Formats: sequence, structure tokens, C-alpha cells
Amino acid sequence: MFKVHNKLELNKMNETFIIGMFQQNRKLSGLAAELDQLLDGQITELMKEGDLSTKQKSITKLHTLGRLEIKRIFFVGLGKELTFADGREVFGKLFKTVQQAKLQDVTIALDTFVTEDFDRSEAAYTLAEAFALSTYKIVDYKQKSNEPEKNIETINVVIDGEELDEIKTALEVGYAFGNGTNSARTLTNMPPNLLTATELANYAIELANKYQFEYEVLEKEEMERLGMGALLAVNQGSEEPPKMIVLKYQGKDDWTDVIGLVGKGITYDTGGYSIKPKAGIVGMKTDMGGAAAVLGAMEIIGEIRPEQNVVAVIPSTDNMISGKAFKPDDVIVSLSGKTIEVLNTDAEGRLALADGITYAKHHGANYLVDVATLTGGVIIALGNDTTGAMTNNEQLFEQVLQASHECVEPIWRLPITEKDKKRVRNSKMADLNNSPGREGHAIMAGTFLGEFAENTPWVHLDIAGTATTSKETDLGPSGATGVMARTLAAFVERFETGE
Repeated sequence: MFKVHNKLELNKMNETFIIGMFQQNRKLSGLAAELDQLLDGQITELMKEGDLSTKQKSITKLHTLGRLEIKRIFFVGLGKELTFADGREVFGKLFKTVQQAKLQDVTIALDTFVTEDFDRSEAAYTLAEAFALSTYKIVDYKQKSNEPEKNIETINVVIDGEELDEIKTALEVGYAFGNGTNSARTLTNMPPNLLTATELANYAIELANKYQFEYEVLEKEEMERLGMGALLAVNQGSEEPPKMIVLKYQGKDDWTDVIGLVGKGITYDTGGYSIKPKAGIVGMKTDMGGAAAVLGAMEIIGEIRPEQNVVAVIPSTDNMISGKAFKPDDVIVSLSGKTIEVLNTDAEGRLALADGITYAKHHGANYLVDVATLTGGVIIALGNDTTGAMTNNEQLFEQVLQASHECVEPIWRLPITEKDKKRVRNSKMADLNNSPGREGHAIMAGTFLGEFAENTPWVHLDIAGTATTSKETDLGPSGATGVMARTLAAFVERFETGE
């Protein structure tokens, strides 16, 4: 896929050549000037006439018509400066354009994208990540045409220097982060009749076998023996058996300082007896977006092999209606021993996560991050571009926040107050209730989960608004976004205990 070279030969046959162009008031310089000279000043003329723009994300294709051994040149407008976030968007639009042109072999002059604030390694990482994200295609079930698809097969990256290994590593890591996100996208987009809890477990096992993770999949009988009453309650109305999925990655000699990643794996959510309206129920196949993010992160972790210990826990079932389904007013006993009065069967994700969080602690998790498409309330509060976050530990939250900044997946912290805790503890029948009311609904859900994290440092990420998008972007199609897969992996990679 990626080939790194330290010598550019303009007189050598290249199908497609790509060069970055910054806005500047002076004459062309460097490689752009060299190309301009070989093309008898045509680049300068095109810029003067407005046919070649250096405005950020503008893409101009120029056929050389035999004047060079290069068939065509793509000039990529970079604006006056280029940041890491800008770079992802720029490379994303570039690769989408190249893919639509059905070109298979490209050569990129990487140094033409580099600035003082955006170095060569960052440019290589961003290029590879954006390539994976932007060229992702939804895995659908339409009949395929007989016409063979043409995709980008080779990306030649040219630098002026000897750091070939460093650049190759940056490309590989960026590509791993992009691919892990794409895997999360594919899982989240899958129809619920195909992605059951059993199939989600099978996928996790395949991942474990590929990356030598230790794994465990608890069946219903084992959950009953252990007392996972919260997850089992959600599963009561289903014909599909539940699964408690565990993956372990050991990057240290001793099983210490273990990071627990817990993902909500509700493969379809009808709302149960608190049934969703017909408009709100469509799309509930994506209610396992948290599980997908965790599995995507584990794929990245399997590729980059950080020196950390990670346990991933995914409680999985669908939430269906039948004569056996759990009901509002039921009282259930969670794995932690805490009893829960069910006031809303559509607040089922927090029940599954409650047992998932407790089980992660049973596996030695010293730090917890849960990810879930948990509440419509977080969309009301923060919209569709920002993930809601809650925590009981400032230091852990700051590390997750920094990872989200690096991955350009914004999060915003919501509070947990003593009054919030009193609301979820307000039940005449049990230790907790699962839905105190609509006011501050996203906060109530996070506060409820905090009762199971207890004193373990914990961050909750509500991706109900960010797990999907209705609009195509430069970094992918509409549908599932794979959000938080990269943030979780970056968090794990850079995690520090603070001791």
C-alpha cells in the first residue's frame, strides 16, 4: 500500500503526482517552481487566471499532455497554514477525489505539506489515517455490478531526507487508526438480524485470534450463576441469547494498572415496554456503537502493541418485547449486589453497562472508560458533533480529553452533583432507580453508572449524538462514524498512572 522514497524523479513515469500548494504572494518556489519551469510557466499562468487555487481544500487536476513523464498532477490548496486537524480534512478530500477518478497509483511529495507546526511525521500519520477514513465504503447488501472496482492500490510517499523508517512507521500507525475506525463503522452499520449478540461475540473472538488477545465469552447460564441480573433483565424479552464479551491485551509483564474499556452492545433497542415511537425506533441497530468503538480500539491496540494492560468488556443483547420481557416496576439485582427499580425499560443500556463495569473490575480494571449510545438527552444538550463526558476523577478525564483533542473527536464534560446522586438513589423499593426523570437525562444516566464504578477512576462517554452522521464528509460517508475508537486507542497508547 505505502511505499516511502527519498528521491523524486520527475522524469520517471508516474500515473498521478500530488503536490501541496500554500498561499503566497511571491513567486513559486521549490518543487512547484521546478514543475512550472518544466511546463513552460503554465502553473503560474493558471494561478494568475484563477484556474488553480491555493485556497485550503481546493483540488486542481492538470494533465501534462506528454510534456512530462507524469500523466497528471493534482495541486492541493493548503491555505496560509496547515494544522493537524486541517491536514486530515485536506488529505480526506484529496483521496476522495483521487478515488472518484478511479486512479490506482499515486505519488505524493510529502514535504510540500509540511510546516513548522505540522511536521513530516504528523503529515505522514495524517495522510494514512485520512486515506483509510475518506475512502471507506459502507458494506451494503445491494446486488453488485459486473464492472470491476478500481481503488487506490499504491501510495508512493516521497521525502527529502533519510528518515524512511520513521515515516513508514507513522504511515502504518495512521493507517491502523483509520482502519480500526472503519471496522467500528461497519459493525455499527450492520443490520440487527445479521449482527446479533452471538455474531458480535464471534467477531470479538476473530479479533482475539488475530492479535493474540486472551478472551472470554460468558453464556446465559454462566451469567445466571454469577448473578448478572441487570444484563439478564434486558435480555428477558429476547429470543437471542445474551453474551458478556471480554478481551484482554497484556502489554506489561504484570497484570497491573489495567485499563478497562466497557462498550454498550445493545444490538437492537425497541425500548421494551417503554416502546419507542415508530420514527424513533428506526436506526436502533446503531445502539451497539459503544461496543463497536471498543472493538475498533482493540483492533488498533492489536496493531500498535502499546506497553499497557487493557481489558475490554462488552455486555451484549437486544432489548425486545415479549411475555417474558422485563417491565417498569420490576426490581432486579445487579452483579454488584445493588438492587435496581426499573422505571423505564428504554433506559436499558445503563443496566447492561452496570454489570459490564462491575465485571471489568472483577477482571482487575484499575481505571474505567465506558462508551455508549446512551441518551437522547446528550443530543439535546450538546448536539451531534460533541460527545458528552462525565467522570469521578480529574486526572483520568484530562488524559481522555487530551486523546480526544489529538484525534479531533471533541468531548464536553457534564457535571455530577450530590443532588444527582440522590435522584438515582431515590427509590422506595431498591438501592437505585434506573430513570429518575427527563430533567438532566444524560446526567442521570452517567450518575447511575458512577454508582457501579464506585471509587475506581472512571470516565463515561455518551456518543448518542456522535456515533452516526446524516451527512457525508471529507472523511467518510453518512452513517456510522466509528467515533471514539481512535480516542480510546490514543488514550491507551499515551496513558500514564501519575504515580
